[in-house]
Amino acid sequence: MVPILIGLFLILDIVLIYRIPVRRWMRQWGATRAELRRELRGDREVPSPDYDTTLAITVRAPADCVWPWLVQLGYRRGGLYSYDWLDRLFGYLDAPSADRVLPEFQHLKVNDVIPIGRGSGFPVTLIEPGRTLVMSGAANGMHWMWELAVRPIDGTSTRLISRNRAEVPRTIAAKLFMIVLEPAAFIMTRKMLLNVRRRAESLAAHPQEPARIAA
Repeated sequence: MVPILIGLFLILDIVLIYRIPVRRWMRQWGATRAELRRELRGDREVPSPDYDTTLAITVRAPADCVWPWLVQLGYRRGGLYSYDWLDRLFGYLDAPSADRVLPEFQHLKVNDVIPIGRGSGFPVTLIEPGRTLVMSGAANGMHWMWELAVRPIDGTSTRLISRNRAEVPRTIAAKLFMIVLEPAAFIMTRKMLLNVRRRAESLAAHPQEPARIAA
């Protein structure tokens, strides 16, 4: 009986550690208090979210070196800039993410769909060139939004902000899905922000060359 109780307490401790400090860290990675409170253009797409994350990173490059990488996101476009081997394993990509700006994919507009793998993609619902890209949609009872916002600090530095919001059905299946999705989404999005930063900083330093991506 005692070993069972000890085991239950250990499981409870692990759950509490994840749900409070670790989960909060994943949902706010890199973001300032002001950024967490700030309303972004895409927030109105999901006004009452059950799931809400704001991740951010400082890029030592001007905004016009960050934006081109965002508008060319997608399958058979610029890629996803995350863990390419995982994206290729699950069929989201069929080639490495681009290390250069692709002029043919620089004209994204509202109602375009950013392809993800061979299936459905991310519908573009709002775009302010050089500033904000909002993707949103609904599927299986879930209403979701993903915004990538570019905020200049000065002429040489930029904040890149990723915000996800979702209204999730109140079902056991949906809750289990979110338990799996949340850490996976954090890991992949964080890596994407880091890799966009590397590309943007490389573009600022070497505008005529492919991005110098660290291994």
